[in-house]
Amino acid sequence: MNENINSFDGLNPEIFIDAVEESLGTRMTGFAAPLTSYINRVYELQAVNGKRFIAKFYRPGRWSKEALIDEHNFILDCEEVEIPVIAPIVLKNGKTLGEINGIYFAVFTKKLGRFFEVCSDVDWKRLGSILGRLHIVGARRKAVARIKHHPMTSTLEEINFLKDGMFISSRYMQEFNSLTNDILDTIGDLFENIEYIRTHGDCHCGNLLHRPGEGIMLIDFDDMMTAPPVQDMWLLLPDHACNSKKELKLITEGYAQFREFDFSSVKLIEPLRIMRLLYFLAWCAKQEKDLKFQSNFPNWGTDSFWRQETSDLRNQLDIIKQDI
Repeated sequence: MNENINSFDGLNPEIFIDAVEESLGTRMTGFAAPLTSYINRVYELQAVNGKRFIAKFYRPGRWSKEALIDEHNFILDCEEVEIPVIAPIVLKNGKTLGEINGIYFAVFTKKLGRFFEVCSDVDWKRLGSILGRLHIVGARRKAVARIKHHPMTSTLEEINFLKDGMFISSRYMQEFNSLTNDILDTIGDLFENIEYIRTHGDCHCGNLLHRPGEGIMLIDFDDMMTAPPVQDMWLLLPDHACNSKKELKLITEGYAQFREFDFSSVKLIEPLRIMRLLYFLAWCAKQEKDLKFQSNFPNWGTDSFWRQETSDLRNQLDIIKQDI
Protein backbone atom coordinates (compact mmCIF):
# COMPACT_ATOMS: atom_id res chain seq x y z
CA MET A 1 0.00 0.00 0.00
CA ASN A 2 1.23 3.49 -0.83
CA GLU A 3 2.55 5.13 2.36
CA ASN A 4 0.61 8.30 1.59
CA ILE A 5 -2.70 6.43 1.77
CA ASN A 6 -2.36 6.29 5.55
CA SER A 7 -1.79 10.05 5.80
CA PHE A 8 -4.28 12.88 6.14
CA ASP A 9 -3.38 14.21 2.69
CA GLY A 10 -3.86 10.71 1.33
CA LEU A 11 -7.55 10.56 2.23
CA ASN A 12 -9.46 9.69 -0.93
CA PRO A 13 -13.07 8.66 -1.65
CA GLU A 14 -12.24 4.95 -1.61
CA ILE A 15 -10.91 5.27 1.95
CA PHE A 16 -13.35 7.69 3.55
CA ILE A 17 -16.51 6.37 1.92
CA ASP A 18 -15.67 2.86 3.12
CA ALA A 19 -14.94 4.21 6.61
CA VAL A 20 -18.28 6.03 6.82
CA GLU A 21 -20.18 3.08 5.36
CA GLU A 22 -18.70 0.71 7.92
CA SER A 23 -19.18 3.11 10.85
CA LEU A 24 -22.85 3.71 10.05
CA GLY A 25 -23.70 0.24 8.82
CA THR A 26 -25.28 1.95 5.81
CA ARG A 27 -24.41 1.39 2.18
CA MET A 28 -23.14 4.52 0.46
CA THR A 29 -23.03 5.59 -3.17
CA GLY A 30 -19.84 6.90 -4.78
CA PHE A 31 -21.02 10.50 -4.39
CA ALA A 32 -18.49 12.60 -2.46
CA ALA A 33 -18.53 16.40 -2.67
CA PRO A 34 -15.76 18.22 -0.78
CA LEU A 35 -16.88 21.17 1.33
CA THR A 36 -14.80 24.23 2.16
CA SER A 37 -12.60 23.69 5.21
CA TYR A 38 -9.01 24.84 5.69
CA ILE A 39 -8.35 22.73 8.75
CA ASN A 40 -10.27 19.49 8.37
CA ARG A 41 -11.45 17.39 5.44
CA VAL A 42 -15.22 17.65 5.10
CA TYR A 43 -17.35 15.83 2.53
CA GLU A 44 -21.00 15.53 1.65
CA LEU A 45 -21.87 11.88 1.05
CA GLN A 46 -25.00 10.04 -0.02
CA ALA A 47 -26.40 6.69 1.07
CA VAL A 48 -28.05 4.36 -1.44
CA ASN A 49 -31.43 5.24 0.10
CA GLY A 50 -30.83 8.88 -0.89
CA LYS A 51 -30.06 10.24 2.59
CA ARG A 52 -27.27 12.80 2.68
CA PHE A 53 -24.55 12.98 5.33
CA ILE A 54 -21.66 15.29 6.18
CA ALA A 55 -18.46 13.50 7.17
CA LYS A 56 -15.77 15.49 8.97
CA PHE A 57 -12.24 14.07 9.17
CA TYR A 58 -10.24 15.94 11.80
CA ARG A 59 -6.72 17.05 11.01
CA PRO A 60 -4.30 15.01 13.17
CA GLY A 61 -2.45 17.01 15.80
CA ARG A 62 -4.93 19.85 16.08
CA TRP A 63 -7.23 18.43 18.74
CA SER A 64 -6.72 15.47 21.04
CA LYS A 65 -9.31 12.71 21.18
CA GLU A 66 -10.44 14.09 24.55
CA ALA A 67 -10.89 17.59 23.07
CA LEU A 68 -13.03 16.21 20.25
CA ILE A 69 -15.15 14.37 22.79
CA ASP A 70 -15.57 17.65 24.70
CA GLU A 71 -16.89 19.24 21.49
CA HIS A 72 -19.31 16.40 20.82
CA ASN A 73 -20.54 16.36 24.42
CA PHE A 74 -21.33 20.06 24.26
CA ILE A 75 -23.35 19.62 21.07
CA LEU A 76 -25.19 16.61 22.50
CA ASP A 77 -25.94 18.53 25.69
CA CYS A 78 -27.49 21.26 23.55
CA GLU A 79 -29.52 18.77 21.55
CA GLU A 80 -30.82 17.22 24.74
CA VAL A 81 -32.52 20.49 25.74
CA GLU A 82 -33.70 21.15 22.19
CA ILE A 83 -31.28 23.92 21.27
CA PRO A 84 -31.11 23.72 17.44
CA VAL A 85 -27.76 22.14 16.58
CA ILE A 86 -26.52 19.44 14.23
CA ALA A 87 -25.32 16.68 16.53
CA PRO A 88 -22.82 13.98 15.53
CA ILE A 89 -24.41 10.61 14.83
CA VAL A 90 -23.79 7.78 17.28
CA LEU A 91 -21.86 5.22 15.23
CA LYS A 92 -21.91 1.43 15.35
CA ASN A 93 -19.12 1.56 17.95
CA GLY A 94 -21.55 3.29 20.31
CA LYS A 95 -19.60 6.55 20.12
CA THR A 96 -19.79 9.72 18.04
CA LEU A 97 -16.12 9.51 17.09
CA GLY A 98 -14.78 7.07 14.52
CA GLU A 99 -11.18 6.39 13.52
CA ILE A 100 -9.47 5.32 10.31
CA ASN A 101 -5.69 5.07 9.94
CA GLY A 102 -5.21 7.16 13.08
CA ILE A 103 -7.54 9.90 11.79
CA TYR A 104 -10.63 10.70 13.85
CA PHE A 105 -13.91 11.46 12.11
CA ALA A 106 -17.56 12.20 12.82
CA VAL A 107 -20.68 11.93 10.70
CA PHE A 108 -23.61 14.34 10.72
CA THR A 109 -27.01 14.33 9.05
CA LYS A 110 -27.09 17.01 6.37
CA LYS A 111 -29.52 19.79 7.18
CA LEU A 112 -30.37 22.64 4.84
CA GLY A 113 -30.78 26.24 5.88
CA ARG A 114 -29.79 29.76 4.96
CA PHE A 115 -27.29 31.90 6.80
CA PHE A 116 -29.05 33.99 9.42
CA GLU A 117 -29.23 37.69 8.58
CA VAL A 118 -29.93 40.25 11.26
CA CYS A 119 -32.58 42.55 9.83
CA SER A 120 -34.37 43.99 12.87
CA ASP A 121 -34.23 44.66 16.59
CA VAL A 122 -36.19 41.45 17.10
CA ASP A 123 -33.43 39.50 15.34
CA TRP A 124 -30.79 40.88 17.72
CA LYS A 125 -32.91 39.81 20.68
CA ARG A 126 -33.34 36.36 19.12
CA LEU A 127 -29.55 36.05 18.92
CA GLY A 128 -29.29 36.96 22.59
CA SER A 129 -31.95 34.40 23.49
CA ILE A 130 -30.21 31.51 21.73
CA LEU A 131 -26.91 32.48 23.38
CA GLY A 132 -28.54 32.63 26.80
CA ARG A 133 -29.88 29.11 26.32
CA LEU A 134 -26.51 27.94 24.97
CA HIS A 135 -24.65 29.29 27.98
CA ILE A 136 -27.01 27.69 30.49
CA VAL A 137 -25.87 24.40 28.95
CA GLY A 138 -22.27 25.58 28.67
CA ALA A 139 -22.08 26.25 32.40
CA ARG A 140 -23.34 22.80 33.41
CA ARG A 141 -20.03 20.99 33.05
CA LYS A 142 -16.41 21.59 32.12
CA ALA A 143 -14.43 20.89 28.98
CA VAL A 144 -11.08 20.07 30.54
CA ALA A 145 -9.32 19.20 27.27
CA ARG A 146 -10.34 22.39 25.49
CA ILE A 147 -8.48 25.70 25.28
CA LYS A 148 -8.99 28.19 28.09
CA HIS A 149 -9.18 31.48 26.20
CA HIS A 150 -7.08 33.71 28.43
CA PRO A 151 -4.30 36.16 27.47
CA MET A 152 -1.75 34.41 29.66
CA THR A 153 -2.57 30.91 28.41
CA SER A 154 -3.94 30.57 24.88
CA THR A 155 -2.77 33.96 23.57
CA LEU A 156 0.69 33.65 25.12
CA GLU A 157 1.04 30.20 23.54
CA GLU A 158 0.10 31.61 20.12
CA ILE A 159 2.61 34.45 20.45
CA ASN A 160 5.37 32.05 21.47
CA PHE A 161 4.47 29.72 18.60
CA LEU A 162 4.91 32.56 16.11
CA LYS A 163 8.19 33.73 17.63
CA ASP A 164 9.73 30.31 18.25
CA GLY A 165 8.81 29.14 14.75
CA MET A 166 10.44 32.21 13.19
CA PHE A 167 7.28 32.99 11.23
CA ILE A 168 7.63 36.74 11.71
CA SER A 169 9.57 38.78 9.18
CA SER A 170 12.99 39.64 10.67
CA ARG A 171 12.30 43.26 9.85
CA TYR A 172 9.32 43.28 12.22
CA MET A 173 10.37 40.76 14.86
CA GLN A 174 11.55 43.36 17.39
CA GLU A 175 8.40 45.44 16.96
CA PHE A 176 6.18 42.35 17.24
CA ASN A 177 7.96 41.26 20.41
CA SER A 178 7.62 44.68 22.05
CA LEU A 179 4.02 45.03 20.90
CA THR A 180 2.86 41.64 22.15
CA ASN A 181 4.51 42.21 25.53
CA ASP A 182 2.57 45.45 25.77
CA ILE A 183 -0.65 43.68 24.80
CA LEU A 184 -0.28 41.02 27.49
CA ASP A 185 0.65 43.59 30.12
CA THR A 186 -2.39 45.69 29.21
CA ILE A 187 -5.12 43.05 29.02
CA GLY A 188 -3.92 40.20 31.24
CA ASP A 189 -5.46 41.42 34.50
CA LEU A 190 -8.81 42.18 32.84
CA PHE A 191 -9.54 38.45 32.62
CA GLU A 192 -9.08 37.72 36.30
CA ASN A 193 -12.14 36.91 38.44
CA ILE A 194 -14.25 36.46 35.29
CA GLU A 195 -16.71 33.60 34.71
CA TYR A 196 -15.43 30.94 32.30
CA ILE A 197 -17.80 28.44 30.70
CA ARG A 198 -18.06 26.27 27.60
CA THR A 199 -18.72 28.56 24.62
CA HIS A 200 -19.18 28.07 20.90
CA GLY A 201 -16.01 30.10 20.45
CA ASP A 202 -16.56 31.15 16.83
CA CYS A 203 -20.08 32.53 16.96
CA HIS A 204 -20.50 34.75 13.91
CA CYS A 205 -23.36 34.87 11.42
CA GLY A 206 -21.58 32.42 9.13
CA ASN A 207 -22.07 29.77 11.82
CA LEU A 208 -25.78 30.49 12.27
CA LEU A 209 -28.42 28.96 10.02
CA HIS A 210 -32.07 29.83 9.84
CA ARG A 211 -34.37 26.85 9.35
CA PRO A 212 -38.13 27.43 8.95
CA GLY A 213 -39.92 26.03 11.96
CA GLU A 214 -36.70 25.56 13.96
CA GLY A 215 -35.39 29.10 14.32
CA ILE A 216 -31.69 29.87 14.61
CA MET A 217 -29.42 26.84 14.40
CA LEU A 218 -25.86 26.89 15.74
CA ILE A 219 -23.35 25.03 13.56
CA ASP A 220 -19.61 24.26 13.52
CA PHE A 221 -18.45 23.91 17.13
CA ASP A 222 -14.91 23.12 15.94
CA ASP A 223 -13.44 26.11 17.80
CA MET A 224 -15.39 25.47 20.99
CA MET A 225 -13.48 26.78 23.99
CA THR A 226 -13.71 27.64 27.65
CA ALA A 227 -14.09 31.40 27.67
CA PRO A 228 -16.02 34.35 29.13
CA PRO A 229 -19.63 34.22 27.84
CA VAL A 230 -19.16 37.52 25.98
CA GLN A 231 -16.86 35.63 23.58
CA ASP A 232 -20.00 34.39 21.82
CA MET A 233 -21.42 37.90 21.46
CA TRP A 234 -18.71 40.17 20.16
CA LEU A 235 -18.18 38.46 16.80
CA LEU A 236 -21.82 39.18 15.96
CA LEU A 237 -21.44 42.93 16.42
CA PRO A 238 -21.23 45.17 13.35
CA ASP A 239 -18.39 47.31 14.73
CA HIS A 240 -16.28 47.97 17.82
CA ALA A 241 -18.12 47.85 21.13
CA CYS A 242 -18.29 51.64 21.45
CA ASN A 243 -20.09 51.82 18.10
CA SER A 244 -22.39 48.85 18.76
CA LYS A 245 -24.16 49.94 21.93
CA LYS A 246 -27.64 49.50 20.47
CA GLU A 247 -26.91 45.97 19.23
CA LEU A 248 -25.29 45.01 22.55
CA LYS A 249 -28.32 46.30 24.44
CA LEU A 250 -30.67 44.22 22.30
CA ILE A 251 -28.54 41.06 22.50
CA THR A 252 -28.25 41.30 26.27
CA GLU A 253 -31.99 41.89 26.60
CA GLY A 254 -32.63 38.64 24.77
CA TYR A 255 -29.90 36.91 26.76
CA ALA A 256 -31.37 38.03 30.09
CA GLN A 257 -34.62 36.23 29.31
CA PHE A 258 -32.75 32.98 30.01
CA ARG A 259 -29.53 33.82 31.86
CA GLU A 260 -28.09 36.73 33.82
CA PHE A 261 -25.49 38.68 31.88
CA ASP A 262 -22.42 40.17 33.53
CA PHE A 263 -22.33 43.68 32.05
CA SER A 264 -18.82 44.27 33.39
CA SER A 265 -17.59 41.73 30.83
CA VAL A 266 -18.32 44.18 28.00
CA LYS A 267 -14.87 45.60 28.76
CA LEU A 268 -13.42 42.33 27.42
CA ILE A 269 -14.76 42.76 23.89
CA GLU A 270 -11.88 44.79 22.46
CA PRO A 271 -9.23 42.66 24.25
CA LEU A 272 -10.95 39.57 22.80
CA ARG A 273 -10.71 41.19 19.38
CA ILE A 274 -6.95 41.62 19.65
CA MET A 275 -6.64 38.06 20.95
CA ARG A 276 -8.44 36.89 17.82
CA LEU A 277 -6.01 38.82 15.63
CA LEU A 278 -3.14 36.93 17.26
CA TYR A 279 -5.03 33.64 17.01
CA PHE A 280 -5.46 34.25 13.27
CA LEU A 281 -1.73 34.82 12.83
CA ALA A 282 -0.93 31.56 14.62
CA TRP A 283 -3.60 29.80 12.55
CA CYS A 284 -1.97 31.07 9.36
CA ALA A 285 1.42 29.83 10.50
CA LYS A 286 0.06 26.36 11.12
CA GLN A 287 -1.47 26.22 7.62
CA GLU A 288 1.35 27.83 5.64
CA LYS A 289 2.39 24.60 3.88
CA ASP A 290 -1.14 23.76 2.79
CA LEU A 291 -1.57 24.36 -0.94
CA LYS A 292 -5.06 25.81 -0.52
CA PHE A 293 -3.76 28.22 2.09
CA GLN A 294 -0.87 29.34 -0.14
CA SER A 295 -3.21 30.13 -3.01
CA ASN A 296 -5.59 32.09 -0.77
CA PHE A 297 -2.92 33.94 1.24
CA PRO A 298 -0.09 34.58 -1.27
CA ASN A 299 1.16 37.54 0.79
CA TRP A 300 1.56 35.53 4.01
CA GLY A 301 4.88 36.02 5.79
CA THR A 302 6.18 38.87 3.65
CA ASP A 303 7.40 42.21 4.97
CA SER A 304 4.26 43.90 3.67
CA PHE A 305 2.09 41.33 5.45
CA TRP A 306 3.79 41.89 8.80
CA ARG A 307 3.79 45.65 8.33
CA GLN A 308 0.00 45.56 8.02
CA GLU A 309 -0.49 43.08 10.87
CA THR A 310 1.68 44.97 13.34
CA SER A 311 -0.14 48.17 12.37
CA ASP A 312 -3.52 46.49 12.98
CA LEU A 313 -2.37 45.19 16.35
CA ARG A 314 -1.04 48.62 17.34
CA ASN A 315 -4.28 50.34 16.36
CA GLN A 316 -6.36 47.81 18.28
CA LEU A 317 -4.16 48.16 21.36
CA ASP A 318 -4.66 51.94 21.20
CA ILE A 319 -8.45 51.40 21.23
CA ILE A 320 -8.14 49.12 24.27
CA LYS A 321 -6.00 51.64 26.15
CA GLN A 322 -8.49 54.41 25.45
CA ASP A 323 -11.28 52.26 26.91
CA ILE A 324 -9.45 51.44 30.13
